[in-house]
Amino acid sequence: MLVIDATDLILGRMASVVAKRLLEGEHVIIVNAEKAVISGRRDSTIREYLDWLDVRSIANPKKGPFHPKRPDALVRLAVRGMLPFSKPRGLSAYKRLRVYVGVPEEFANMKAESLQQAHMQRLSTRRFIRVGEISKHLGAKF
Repeated sequence: MLVIDATDLILGRMASVVAKRLLEGEHVIIVNAEKAVISGRRDSTIREYLDWLDVRSIANPKKGPFHPKRPDALVRLAVRGMLPFSKPRGLSAYKRLRVYVGVPEEFANMKAESLQQAHMQRLSTRRFIRVGEISKHLGAKF
């Protein structure tokens, strides 16, 4: 079982590493999901997510698609996008993933790993926004 601390990790890079580990058969737990970062300008990133939130069915908007707003669900969705989710292998890998906002008590005494290949020091620019900030703009209460 692998515990990953998402603090200051780039979301896409972290998701690709986690997806690879899940496909290898490991159980992965991501803590502090709200502290992961997405590179890019703050205002344009928020606008993209708000536009994505407005996508609905024309026939009956109450039937979906439904988009996640919480930071743990956004991180899970990023990992899911990098898995062959429609195949049994990808679905079983996705079931081995757990994502949490903050650090639950049961994992507080475990050593959380940070991925150096996904750290925000690799960014060439200091323009970024945290997943927690995006969630608050989307209306999440966490």
